[in-house]
Amino acid sequence: MTSIYDRLVLRRPWMTLALVTLLVAGMATQLHKITLDASADALLLQGDPSLELFREVGREYRTEEFVLVTWSPDVELLSSASLDPLRTMADELRELEGVSSVVTVWDVPLLESPPVSLRDITSGDPLPSLEDEGIDRSQALTEFTTSPIYANLLVSEDGELTAVQINLERDDYYDELLQKRDALRNLDKAGTLSAAQAVELQTTEQLYKAHTSVVLERQSQLVVNVREIVSRYGDYAQLFVGGVPMIAADMVTFVESDLTNFGGAILGIMLLILAVVFRRLRWVVIPLVACGYTLVVMLGLLGLLDWRMTVISSNFVAVLLIICLALSIHLIVRYRELHALDPDGSLHERVLNTVRLMVVPCFYSCLTTAVAFVSLVVSGIQPVIDFGWMMTTGIVIALLITFLVVPCLMVVWRDTQETAHADDTPPLTRYFAVLADRFGGTILFVSLLLFALTVYGVSRLEVENRFIDYFHETTEIYRGMELLDARLGGTIPLDIVITAPDMTAPLPGLENLSPASDASPVVGDPPGGDGVIEDEFADEDFGDDEFADEWGDDFGDDDFGVPGQESFKPSYWFSVPGMRQLDLVHNHIDALEETGKVLSLSTVYAVVKDLMGQDISSVELALVQKSLTDDIKEMMVDPYFSLDKEQVRINVRVKETSETLRRNDFLVALKRDLVEELGLEESQVQLTGMLVLYNNVLQSLFRSQILTLGTVFAVILVMFLVLFRSLKLSLIALVPNLLAAGMVLGVMGLTGTPLDIMTITIAAIVLGIGVDNCIHYVHRFRREFPRDRDYVATMYRCHESIGRALYYTTVTVVVGFSMLTLSNFNPSIYFGLLTVLAMLTAVIGALLLLPRLIILFRALGPADNA
Repeated sequence: MTSIYDRLVLRRPWMTLALVTLLVAGMATQLHKITLDASADALLLQGDPSLELFREVGREYRTEEFVLVTWSPDVELLSSASLDPLRTMADELRELEGVSSVVTVWDVPLLESPPVSLRDITSGDPLPSLEDEGIDRSQALTEFTTSPIYANLLVSEDGELTAVQINLERDDYYDELLQKRDALRNLDKAGTLSAAQAVELQTTEQLYKAHTSVVLERQSQLVVNVREIVSRYGDYAQLFVGGVPMIAADMVTFVESDLTNFGGAILGIMLLILAVVFRRLRWVVIPLVACGYTLVVMLGLLGLLDWRMTVISSNFVAVLLIICLALSIHLIVRYRELHALDPDGSLHERVLNTVRLMVVPCFYSCLTTAVAFVSLVVSGIQPVIDFGWMMTTGIVIALLITFLVVPCLMVVWRDTQETAHADDTPPLTRYFAVLADRFGGTILFVSLLLFALTVYGVSRLEVENRFIDYFHETTEIYRGMELLDARLGGTIPLDIVITAPDMTAPLPGLENLSPASDASPVVGDPPGGDGVIEDEFADEDFGDDEFADEWGDDFGDDDFGVPGQESFKPSYWFSVPGMRQLDLVHNHIDALEETGKVLSLSTVYAVVKDLMGQDISSVELALVQKSLTDDIKEMMVDPYFSLDKEQVRINVRVKETSETLRRNDFLVALKRDLVEELGLEESQVQLTGMLVLYNNVLQSLFRSQILTLGTVFAVILVMFLVLFRSLKLSLIALVPNLLAAGMVLGVMGLTGTPLDIMTITIAAIVLGIGVDNCIHYVHRFRREFPRDRDYVATMYRCHESIGRALYYTTVTVVVGFSMLTLSNFNPSIYFGLLTVLAMLTAVIGALLLLPRLIILFRALGPADNA
């Protein structure tokens, strides 16, 4: 193989470099196609049944995404000085493309200021609003701050803050493509996909991806336009922009900023460190060319294949830079060692020997690193899967380009003043050898102590986090989410869908409204009652003037299904038993510490009771169901009630900033309470919404990642056996990797840093870096040991040779990645700090613990000086 490489590559360096440069130039033309996907779908667990339910609920109740703008004026909230500019701003927002409606205090009906009757609501006549002359604004403010509909949703309880809700147009074409794609995917999973359907699936996937790009671009531009309009009204009120679309757009901005600013800064600092270490321009430029070529080819491949980066998988750029830089440094350090041994030797032979000596450890280090990253593909979380495959692909590209570009540049870039790295000053790595030699017992004791702390730390590792903690406290996202939680009812949506208990049985309280009965209507016994049905209306004359005054003339001749009359289907949820059951559930959820604003049909019941000034019967509830006008239904009923499915939807905003929020515990306890305490059947209750979906993602991390680490270590052990051909040596080489991976996870547990979709990749990074160090060190130790079969002397030689490469790589990466601590995006900060910790842990394990274990267990056989 070496001879083939020599003949095709090294003896034709200019041609090789030209061909690689041509490839890089071609891939560079695809860079403009790179897309950063920050859609909610990109952060969800694929195949999650809750995801299907989430989409189904969205279609059934026609939920829309929205952007919120908080308006907090220095003057009274409902004064003209506040309301006039608010209306002007809202009118401008309505003109934006992609906005379906804008809801402000100007746009909602007033039900209590002045008080209206049910007849007013059902008549179809316009209800009072702030637009009407003569409205008492102080009375309206009281309604806004006390109404079960508006309080803590539209206006804060203190009456000093209001929200402007900008509803975005629902993209029916997107929904159509999504349903079609998922249906075909399900057929594919079931193995029943025909050839024609396979082609249709491929076409649909392409259409979906293309349309998603359009949607993301359109949504990002909408957020920019909203911010531009809102910024012009800063003189009238303090404003914050919030909502999922805004968060997605800001996450893209943060990641792009980090990639541009910190990527350049990291690369610049790395080059500076290389200049200080090697003191030759060629050893700065050559790694730069190799890393640059690798990144351009990989990024170009992403653009060519429309392989989209997310806020998670975008980290592959930095990690790939580490791996490529490490490969280049290993080749350079080995070349300089050979040059020091024979300064006057043939340049070509020296470069060829460098490749021959380094190809095996570099190949195996890349292979085992790839295995570590492949473990991410079982997560079920698309960004994590993409990160794993991107890193695997990037490692292959880095290995190929490094072994093509670096040796060829060594050949064509001759440096007649090259100096050997071995000068009179001992390298710092020699002091590590001294520590390993003289304090072996202490190293082993400290390692055991660290193992114990690691086990304890990992046991404290949590898969809970607050999404708000992704952002710095000074950012608009953080401040806006904090404000929404504290004063406008919460941030994270949770939907609870409840199905009626038995849709085939006669409806309690309305049995006698059936065509077969002439009896008076009765009210059914609520769940848990004594079963006695009380005929409240036996003495009522439903045609009298009092009833007509209350409900209007529409119901004078309505027989609810009597032959010859218009058919009407009363719902269980518009009966007294349904109302009481839903009220119990609503009030229970509303009382929880972690919940903010709760909206459901129970809110409608409360409004109706306030308007009537009395309790209501099943008949009156059924009449409410039938008689509400379309605009009132659209606002108060349709988002929370499905007649076809006999379901109700309870929409809850959960407080993201709550210190007591533990998503999984909260959801489990809520489901248990609904079933065990409130008497619902488990089959009746379904939980969905972003809170559920994100919790499922977090819970899957432990199952799919932490538990698969054992499998990854087993595979790496097999690779060590193939490479080292010694079980003892393979197990010894595995120990520092176990400690390094455990240390990073343990530190996360001890410091309370949660395991989430951003930090889960750190375990794979630690394994990749740690395995790389151990393979190179053990491989060199096996080469050096036969010289004198002296373990201690071999250790010193290894520390002064391969130890340099490990040290140079670590210093370069640690200093460079420390720059990420300046980011405003906390996941980037965590990524930088944990990468630094991973590098330090890995190199210390390779330079202290690994040689100590090799010496202790005589891993290469007896020593001649034993």
